Amino acid sequence: MRDVLTLWRPTGPEELALVREAGWRAWPPRLPEQPIFYPVLNEDYAVRIARDWNLPRDGEGHVTRFHVDAAFAARYPVRQAGGRTILELWVPAEELDGFNAHIRGPIELVRSFLPEWAGRPGRR
Repeated sequence: MRDVLTLWRPTGPEELALVREAGWRAWPPRLPEQPIFYPVLNEDYAVRIARDWNLPRDGEGHVTRFHVDAAFAARYPVRQAGGRTILELWVPAEELDGFNAHIRGPIELVRSFLPEWAGRPGRR
């Protein structure tokens, strides 16, 4: 895809279900305590969040990938949340509908982290 920015978003099961309900085309509105929507700029960082934070907290963690119009995305600041590769795009919650309108193609589920017992017969 030309002129798009590829972003990743670590998600838990609830947010992923809402994305699925939206036909893999939009991110759900933020909760009142979530003033910023922050997809990340590299897959490794998204994997670490999904595996190390979402999985223990929510019982599963997922990594999604999506593309957004690069010229539109340039209006939002990139914030360094730690090391030099820990980069997030900060989109104010009230601008998420406009951001969603500039997503190009579907949101893709690229990786899932599930409890070790998942899928093993006889264990729950």
